[in-house]
Amino acid sequence: MFDKFNDECGVFGIFGHEEAANLTYLGLYALQHRGQEGCGIVSSDGQNLYAWRGMGLVSDVFKKDRTFSRLPGRNAIGHVRYSTAGGNDLKNVQPIMVDYHRGSIAVAHNGNLVNARELRNELEQAGSIFSTTSDTEVIIHLLARSQCDLLPDRLTEALSTVKGAYSAVFLTETRMVAVRDPNGFRPLVLGRLNEAYVVASETCAFDLIEAEFIREIEPGEMIVINKDGMKSYRPFAPAQPTPCIFEFIYFARPDSTIFGRQVYQIRKQFGRQLAIEHPVEADLVVAVPDSGMPAAIGYAEQAGIPFELGLIRNHYVGRTFIEPQQSIRHFGVKLKLNPIRSIIEGKRVVVVDDSIVRGTTARKIIKMIRNAGAREVHVRISSPPTSFPCYYGIDTPTRKELISSSHSVEEINRYITSDTLGYLSREGMLAAAGEKVDTTSIPFCDACFSGHYPVKFPRLKDDTQLGLF
Repeated sequence: MFDKFNDECGVFGIFGHEEAANLTYLGLYALQHRGQEGCGIVSSDGQNLYAWRGMGLVSDVFKKDRTFSRLPGRNAIGHVRYSTAGGNDLKNVQPIMVDYHRGSIAVAHNGNLVNARELRNELEQAGSIFSTTSDTEVIIHLLARSQCDLLPDRLTEALSTVKGAYSAVFLTETRMVAVRDPNGFRPLVLGRLNEAYVVASETCAFDLIEAEFIREIEPGEMIVINKDGMKSYRPFAPAQPTPCIFEFIYFARPDSTIFGRQVYQIRKQFGRQLAIEHPVEADLVVAVPDSGMPAAIGYAEQAGIPFELGLIRNHYVGRTFIEPQQSIRHFGVKLKLNPIRSIIEGKRVVVVDDSIVRGTTARKIIKMIRNAGAREVHVRISSPPTSFPCYYGIDTPTRKELISSSHSVEEINRYITSDTLGYLSREGMLAAAGEKVDTTSIPFCDACFSGHYPVKFPRLKDDTQLGLF
């Protein structure tokens, strides 16, 4: 219903707190924006693991007080999910928990493994039986097959076999392990709550539970936490870190700090740079809420044009809203957004959004704004044209569905019916994110804009997507 790249997943873990499951619930609540299809918590009391998982939002899955009595112990991990790999059903909801010959282990994973299909085929031919269609289960099978004695060594062996993006948290009866792939595609941060260690996809989860942010878990780092404390390992071959630039553009919450930068300030800087690159004479700046808000504020400040809340978002329209009849499908975007006529009527309006994917939603938004009486509508996008799919943990359309892969900016402008259209340049985006453009290295992964993929993957046809098995 809303034409955006879909969120990936979020992970949370805490070790050594008497309210571990309850705090994990709160952490997942803060990370709900990273996945809305399902969620789960696995806890440990030092002897056994306990799991509770379900489809839906965190508040729905964990709505009964008795739920937390089934999750005892001082250690827990949790996960909110969007199905970047595997189907949308309960068997794929994480954390995945298994019993094997060395005990029990659970894993919560944010990312996507580009060689998961190949590894799964090899494992199945060797006799492995899979219970999910998630790429994460491949890691569990590789771990179980390892002959190494120590858990960090088994994890290192398993994760050295996979390729792609993973920020993952593992939980056994007595240990919690947090690990990030050598490229550092997805964020993962470390914190402290009294004597307990906490890890999460974003720092906004720490803010909610009043945990202290210590530092980012670095690309290629593995942290092992037990009753004796925390140890850090660097077990993988080093690689050029390529964190995902789209985390700054859209996915991360604006109140989070990731990749060493404050998301809100980066988004405002995108807007400022956008105003420098694509100025226009206008009466007001309007954001497409909520993700376009910081960039719109930055654009307005740089351009000296008043910022107004010209579009109001209905926050109670879910991802899975069912339109009952084909004849009223056009109400989809109107259910989520509504313009304020008294602000827009007779005005030259700059509409700022973070991205255009297929162009269908932008076209409908512009129609709404014109119907509200706007004299001119100028669209400004705080990222470059999205022309390539992502294979590292974001559910994106196939390349032929991405409008900028086959249409020029002027053609897109005509399709969405705006008076003018301007995208932030790649160079401007990287500069606004605090990086110098260096042709010899990739400071961020911007493959969805440039087509330069830092980790190779199997050759695909143009009309397929990777890992969505």
